[in-house]
Amino acid sequence: MNQHMFDLPPAPSAAVNGIDARFPIYRIFCVGRNYEAHAAEMGTVADREAPFYFTKSARAYCPSGATIPYPPGTANFHHEMEFVITIGKSGFRIPVSSALDHVFGYACGLDLTRRDLQNAAKDKGRPWDLGKDFENSAVLAPITRATEFGEVASQQISLSVNGAERQRGALNEMVFNVAELIADLSSFYHLQPGDLIYTGTPAGVAPLAPGDVVYGEIDGLSAIELTIGAAN
Repeated sequence: MNQHMFDLPPAPSAAVNGIDARFPIYRIFCVGRNYEAHAAEMGTVADREAPFYFTKSARAYCPSGATIPYPPGTANFHHEMEFVITIGKSGFRIPVSSALDHVFGYACGLDLTRRDLQNAAKDKGRPWDLGKDFENSAVLAPITRATEFGEVASQQISLSVNGAERQRGALNEMVFNVAELIADLSSFYHLQPGDLIYTGTPAGVAPLAPGDVVYGEIDGLSAIELTIGAAN
């Protein structure tokens, strides 16, 4: 039998409200510019022809309630509050009409971003990996099962830092809704149980600093909280 040269850390998994079993995280997909106002504040426009995506490693997962170090390599570290879809049933080329059958549940998420590195990559036509995919950059609150959450409609999504509100929107302001995102993404990937889809952020993204306490809410979901510590 082949033996590994060294031990890997346990596979990441997230808490699920109401049950002891945890949700194993397989892949993390993120949707860009899925709110008109956020696209505008980034100096672009939302693409209504098709969504676009970037990815984060499953190792970027961080549970709500954590204190994380201010990340290395950046002087412009941003919060992005997001509604997260968790996939519970595999599928490929899923029709919009049955896309919601593949949802396990929903959660509050934070897509943390090294904005200066992302912008530098954009300017040079390079990938965004350094700006988006790094340790603790995919924060997730406990998951609420879809049957308990109900229909995704006009639920409010908001974020505050140190008690001052910075972001607010509604889920029906997303350019592409949950079913459309699942259907489109499944034309490029065989979606699997354990996949997460971060669905984009409303306007109001802004820098974080050591000592900041971030608190985000979406109606009907467990809130998300994060404290920013000193740089390593």
